[in-house]
Amino acid sequence: MTATHFVPAATRGSSRWLLLGSLALNLFFVGAGVALLIRAPAAASWDRNVFVRVERVAATLPPSDADILRGQIKANYAAIEDAQKNYRTAQDAIRETLRQDPFQPDAIRAAMVKTRAARQAFDQTIQGVFAGSAAQMSSAGRHALADWPPDRKTASNQ
Repeated sequence: MTATHFVPAATRGSSRWLLLGSLALNLFFVGAGVALLIRAPAAASWDRNVFVRVERVAATLPPSDADILRGQIKANYAAIEDAQKNYRTAQDAIRETLRQDPFQPDAIRAAMVKTRAARQAFDQTIQGVFAGSAAQMSSAGRHALADWPPDRKTASNQ
């Protein structure tokens, strides 16, 4: 005699329900997994280039205000590009100093001072362009700048 002879007849019907339930649960999990793969948000990419980031800002402005911002960026392109290049070069100098053996703390401090100065010059350049642009924009354009990024909750868009 085997163990199957000792199983009551009522459990055979219930094993079918158990099998169907298991299959349904598996299908649910597979469907949920596929849905997550399909709807998974794209990884946010951060482009260090200020011109790409300004274009993202301009895309959220009213068309006439976006044209004003783009015009100011184009008019100051060389100064912005130079300030950005100087800042990136200073950042690279910090990285190179960190890789040096033997490590020299005074060299990293000097590189950091240069990077702070380059960052400040870069910020002043780009902020000057935004200030000049905002002075020419409509009220709606200035509010859109103040509320950027658009999906962030602020006092004016709650």
